[in-house]
Amino acid sequence: MRGDTSWPVTLECGDIILRPVRHRDKKVWSEVRRRNFDWLARWEASSPSPGVNLPTFAGMVRALNEQARAATALPFIIAERQPGLAAPQLIGQLTVSSISWGSAMMATLGYWVDQDRAGRGIAPTAVAMATDHCFRNLGLHRMEINVRPENGPSLRVVEKLGFRDEGLRPRYLHINGQWADHRSFALTAEEVPDGLLPRWLRERGGASGA
Repeated sequence: MRGDTSWPVTLECGDIILRPVRHRDKKVWSEVRRRNFDWLARWEASSPSPGVNLPTFAGMVRALNEQARAATALPFIIAERQPGLAAPQLIGQLTVSSISWGSAMMATLGYWVDQDRAGRGIAPTAVAMATDHCFRNLGLHRMEINVRPENGPSLRVVEKLGFRDEGLRPRYLHINGQWADHRSFALTAEEVPDGLLPRWLRERGGASGA
C-alpha cells in the first residue's frame, strides 16, 4: 500500500541533513561540482545520443521537482552542519528515482559527496536515512543501488550498509560517454525491520566511516 508521499520532506541525523534541491542552490552546487570535477567525472551519466547534452541545473531541478510531485522521485541535497558556520553547507546530492508502485514498490538510489567530506560516514548515513524514509513512510519494499565495479568509494558504502550484491549488469547505463557495466545491490524492508539507519549507527559505533 502506498504510504505518505508528501513533498517537500527534510530528514536529519546529527549534523547531516537531506533537504529538497532548490533553484537557489545553483551557485553553491555549481562550485562544489566544479571543485569535484576530477573526483566525479568518471561516474557521470551521459547521453547515448550524439549532440544531446544533459539538462542544465535549472532543467534538472524542474524535472526532479515534477517527478517529486508525481511521487516518482525524491531529489535531496546532502547538507552538513559545520563548526563556525551558521548555515548547513551543501556537500552532495542524493536522489531516489524510478519509484515504482503497484506490485513492485521499489526505487533506485544514487548519490555523490564532496571529496573533501569523503571518508567521514556521510554517504552511508545519507543513504540509510533516505532508505528508511522510503521503507517506513512511503511503504516501499525494495531499494536498489547500481555501482560501477571500479568505483571503490561507492562500493564501500553499499557494503558497509549491508546491501546484497545481486551481480553484474553488463552495459547497464551510459556513463562518461560509453555504456558501462554496473554491479547491482539491493535491500528489502524485511531485511532491516528496525531500520537501516539505527543498524548503521550501531555498527559504526562512533568510528569514522567511508
